[in-house]
Amino acid sequence: MHLRFSQDIKLLLQHLAEKPLTLGDVIAETSERGFSLVIALLILPFLVPTPPGLSTPLGLACLIMSVQMAVGRRTPWLPRKIASFKFPHWFAQTLLRNLQRVTKILEKISRPRFQKFAENELTWRINGLCLTWLAILLMSPYPPATNPIPAVGILLLAVANIESDGVLMWIGYLITVLNTLFFGFAFYILYTGATYLLPNLIP
Repeated sequence: MHLRFSQDIKLLLQHLAEKPLTLGDVIAETSERGFSLVIALLILPFLVPTPPGLSTPLGLACLIMSVQMAVGRRTPWLPRKIASFKFPHWFAQTLLRNLQRVTKILEKISRPRFQKFAENELTWRINGLCLTWLAILLMSPYPPATNPIPAVGILLLAVANIESDGVLMWIGYLITVLNTLFFGFAFYILYTGATYLLPNLIP
């Protein structure tokens, strides 16, 4: 079964052969699905080695898109400076081909399920809230080297939105809860450690 997600990636690869790819191009070519597709593109670099300097603009763009979903917006918008951001050609090729590999796995687990729930307006907003929260955790500097943890949840929710897969959405909600517990515990450990060490370090 070929996902709409796979078809979108194929179109973007064809576009990339003609001219440099921008986030604005992705939005223009995928309409409402542009929300989730752009978010998926933005998240993948957090799952693979990423050139320095890209994490901040990519994380910020993901946050902007997810907040729009949370307030019920159906037409994606990005500030001109971010929308015109051009992926380096080699990086965009690598990014999209890695997404193609990911889709081979997703095609085995994702399909339209519980569509009445998946396509509900309230569900759209809930997904936006979850994506917003995960994006905030993604951009958090502490604990270090934990970007892939929220990134997996974001990718699953993004694909679930495109495919109208209610089951995958619930898995995404579970991952959001687990992320919240993990980061909450990690920050608690960091906070209690700092409050314990500081008085002993200060003479």
